[in-house]
Amino acid sequence: MSIDLHVLDHPLVEHKLTVLRNKNTPSSTFRELVTELVMLEAYEATRGLAVVDKPIETPVAPMVGKHIATPAPIIVPVLRAGLGMLDGMTKMIPTAEVGFLGMKRDEEHPTQQITYANRLPDDLSGRQCFLIDPMLATGGTLVAATHYLAERGAKDVTAINIIAAPEGIKFVEENIDPTIDFKIVVCGVDEKLNDRCYIVPGLGDAGDRLYGVID
Repeated sequence: MSIDLHVLDHPLVEHKLTVLRNKNTPSSTFRELVTELVMLEAYEATRGLAVVDKPIETPVAPMVGKHIATPAPIIVPVLRAGLGMLDGMTKMIPTAEVGFLGMKRDEEHPTQQITYANRLPDDLSGRQCFLIDPMLATGGTLVAATHYLAERGAKDVTAINIIAAPEGIKFVEENIDPTIDFKIVVCGVDEKLNDRCYIVPGLGDAGDRLYGVID
């Protein structure tokens, strides 16, 4: 199946992404840039956000505006690197709820994931879900996380990643449940994965660059 993939094409995104990739960019600047890029991505990712009519009065006259519908959308960062994207998303959708999903790559089987934490509602039926994770590398985490949400009733899932690898996009296309209304928004698609399944040219380990190396 083909997936709904949107790659941001904008000079501001290209500039910020270049600074983000630079190995000499300090963690403090890296975190700020991640927030700024996510806020830019959020405009595209929320294009289909459900809204309802909202009667209000301006200082001049009454009118009917728009208001985000209920149930509120839910933002789900994939731990730990996804936490670095959370501030940008909640700035754009402050009424959204936040869940957490801890997944890590099985080092012996890079396309398989181990789930080690879950802080999500039991029922996600009717919820618009936004999965946030800086890297779409092998695609295994994204597929596993999306199906994890689907098992709880989610049918509308948008993944927001900063960069992606072609191999990961292909894996998602071949393995995502076709019954899910699924979209991906990224700032850039890179060249390939290396033999360690790292994105090339990439930006390094996003978690380490956000928070420092954990020994």
